[in-house]
Amino acid sequence: MKQGLFEHVNMTVTDPDKTAQMLVDVFDWKVRWSGDSIHNGRSVHVGTEDAYVALYAVGTPRQLAEGENYRLAGAINHLGILVDDLDAAEQRILAKGIKTHSHQTYDPGSRFYFHDHDGIEYEVVSYA
Repeated sequence: MKQGLFEHVNMTVTDPDKTAQMLVDVFDWKVRWSGDSIHNGRSVHVGTEDAYVALYAVGTPRQLAEGENYRLAGAINHLGILVDDLDAAEQRILAKGIKTHSHQTYDPGSRFYFHDHDGIEYEVVSYA
């Protein structure tokens, strides 16, 4: 057994199916599991064979104000997603009507960011 490898992160979203579909479309991930979850909620696990994001919702979650996650202990600031082709990934994101920002290139790679419909920030990075 390998020790210390990232396996998953669980985060609250407003619509697990909508967020999962966006991640499938943009990153070519797959839905690994979906169903009823803790506290009468619903979860969708989306990702690769090795790691995934557990998307959870119950009722109507409270939206964080812009930038509030950076001031709230326990909040996720952003998810970093590694891709082979940064330009192709950005084109898929833009095709979904999502704006990208903060394009940067510095050793060892290049990156940009985007926010989904819940305001969750994603960093898309390539070291190719």
